[in-house]
Amino acid sequence: MSMIVKNKKILIVDDEEPIRNLYTYKFKLGGYNVESAKDGKTGLIVTQNFNPDMILLDLMMPEMNGEEMLEEVRQQEWGKDIKVLILTNIGKDEAPAILRFLNISGYVVKANHTPQQVFDIVEHLLK
Repeated sequence: MSMIVKNKKILIVDDEEPIRNLYTYKFKLGGYNVESAKDGKTGLIVTQNFNPDMILLDLMMPEMNGEEMLEEVRQQEWGKDIKVLILTNIGKDEAPAILRFLNISGYVVKANHTPQQVFDIVEHLLK
């Protein structure tokens, strides 16, 4: 069985280790190059060094939340065009208003989507 080599890079930024591990496993299995970070501060460093094609970003995290991290990423030349999928349990209605100005590719509520559905959304956004 040949593995489809995608060579696309995905960064998962979430403070919950089981969530990080689940999505890291899912995307590696799908042929992606995956890194993860446990908070926005670490996520920022990893983004700069790893240069991902897509960031799966949680909003509620210690150190630096997802919205703050995304603001920082968007201010950098290297971070202007990275696709970002918000992956959180905060309903879209409660999400920070600033998100609409930060060029996000999508918004997914974790509790309402299976990992396979999230994988399919990412595949679609990276086409």
